[in-house]
Amino acid sequence: MGSRRTTEAIHGLLRRHVREQTGRSAEPTAAIIDARAVKASSNAPEASQGYDAGKRTKGRKQHIATDTLGLLLAVVITAASVQDTNGGKDVTARHPTVTAEWVDGGYKAGFLQHAADAGISFAVVQKDPGQKGFAPLPRRWAVERTFGWLVLHRRLVRDYETLPERSATMIYWAMIDNMSKRLTGENTPTWRDAPADTGEPSLT
Repeated sequence: MGSRRTTEAIHGLLRRHVREQTGRSAEPTAAIIDARAVKASSNAPEASQGYDAGKRTKGRKQHIATDTLGLLLAVVITAASVQDTNGGKDVTARHPTVTAEWVDGGYKAGFLQHAADAGISFAVVQKDPGQKGFAPLPRRWAVERTFGWLVLHRRLVRDYETLPERSATMIYWAMIDNMSKRLTGENTPTWRDAPADTGEPSLT
């Protein structure tokens, strides 16, 4: 667990720097909560998996809370069969400065009461009844973008980890990579050596 705490400490430090770089206070006061089901590889024990009937996915579920910039505040990994309402309880109120949260219509009364008991105000952002296909929703688009950032890392396209705790750590490292590039303005690798001069004509 020491390694996990070190990873979270690095992640938290970078998040504070990114927020300050954008003119925000170091610690957020608002969060957005969402979840997604991902297929698991054969590495993941059956006991840690489940079936999400809504998404028709067998595997695990990533429950996350982000700030309004889409930066990660908390992550919990469960079996995919765990309802968003129950998983949401595990990530809400994990950041002590958060006093307001946004969720989608999948979070039921149990979660909303849990948030209220924790002293957090909340709002449910519903889809337009006439909406067809994907459309960004107010506030909630930020957490959807975070999921988009995560799947840019091939290790997170599926859940390849034996332990759910390791899956969460890989998500933190993906966000560490994202924030490091933001802070340095570096979008391409610079560590590759220049090609050796062989005197032969280039093939490119």
